[in-house]
Amino acid sequence: MRAYDIIKKKRNGYSINRSEFAGFLTGYLRGDIPDYQMSAFLMAVFFKGMTREETADMTEIMISSGPVIDLSDIPGQKVDKHSTGGVGDKVSLILAPLAASAGVVVPMMSGRGLGHTGGTLDKLESIPGFRTALNVKEFKKILSKINCAMIGYSDEMAPLDRRLYTLRDVTATVESIPLITSSIMSKKMSEGIEGLVLDVKTGSGAFMKDIEDARILAKAMVDTGNAFGVKTTAVITDMNEPLGMAIGNSMEVLEVIESLKGNGPDDLMEVTLYLGAMMLKTAGIEPEIEEGRKRLAGLIESGAALEKFGQMLELQGGNPKIIERPTLLPHSCLSIDIFSEEKGYIRHIDAEAVGTASMILGAGRERIDSVIDPAAGILLKKKAGDFVDKGEKLCSFCTHDEDFVQKAREKFMGALRIGESPPEKRKMILEVIG
Repeated sequence: MRAYDIIKKKRNGYSINRSEFAGFLTGYLRGDIPDYQMSAFLMAVFFKGMTREETADMTEIMISSGPVIDLSDIPGQKVDKHSTGGVGDKVSLILAPLAASAGVVVPMMSGRGLGHTGGTLDKLESIPGFRTALNVKEFKKILSKINCAMIGYSDEMAPLDRRLYTLRDVTATVESIPLITSSIMSKKMSEGIEGLVLDVKTGSGAFMKDIEDARILAKAMVDTGNAFGVKTTAVITDMNEPLGMAIGNSMEVLEVIESLKGNGPDDLMEVTLYLGAMMLKTAGIEPEIEEGRKRLAGLIESGAALEKFGQMLELQGGNPKIIERPTLLPHSCLSIDIFSEEKGYIRHIDAEAVGTASMILGAGRERIDSVIDPAAGILLKKKAGDFVDKGEKLCSFCTHDEDFVQKAREKFMGALRIGESPPEKRKMILEVIG
């Protein structure tokens, strides 16, 4: 069937069978089908959607476009965690060593941030010397030694996804749920894992603003993972406000260290411990979530999780001395305090606006080729529910360019809602699917 016929079929709302998908997608990867025809197909999918079977077929073809890592010679259950992205979301950096210290093998592969959302790789690469570009042999060697390693996806893994994502990014088709599903799951299924816990974020700071869209995405990814024999669970978590107090790469690494020392912010630790307990359940280590939470909290208290983090730093070329000497992390030469213009309770801090303010200061990417300042970002002093006096400090901006400050300040101040009474306590864990 011609590319034209495939595009027309999907445009008219019909399903594409596996052989048609295979010919069309592999033809595009070979260069036989031009970008303009693939762009038309992606837009047809954006408007007409795909069935569960189509999504699984597309995912399988994307997996088979590159190698799949074989981790069968490493003992233990291999369970990864993936987040759909948010503001201040440094959960992965805490969770990988924490779950590993509990006996889970965590082969974690992550991506970079774009726009107002932060990327795990960007945070890791703000650590002096830390290597995220390991080959498979190095990756497996570290996993065998300490049960966890955190790297980026190689160019060889799911190369079809890489080409399609680049095209989606410039054709306004990123937000398509079946395309998001096949993109995320093709990479995850290439890791050689046996279990996967998904953190699907919803709210102003997430890609899925509406909880119903988050449910649909979560179910699609759970169905796809289970179809490939990977035990998959999705946890829908709140991303209407920033997670934790730090937004920005090296600043978030510092908050990770403090969290592993037992000093983590309540909202961050609530999400981290729940997702970690779900990883223990998925690995068959602890079937009860509450018992899993207690076990993980104990590993933080004992120092075992922090020790594992230090081992990972050392084995991946990072400087473990940052644990006791945080000044070794990149730090900004310009710190600007932002003060409240009114008195009252902070009722809400909009996550997307704060993420955008942090990006303006240099902590994020507006485009995929933007250069990140690893030291830039925002350190919150107040969160929703706190009382603030007029003139009291709300946060500190960190940047290397004073010209960024005014625009970022306007964006941050627009994110605040202050009132006479405190808001209801925020619920972090919204739903579990799978």
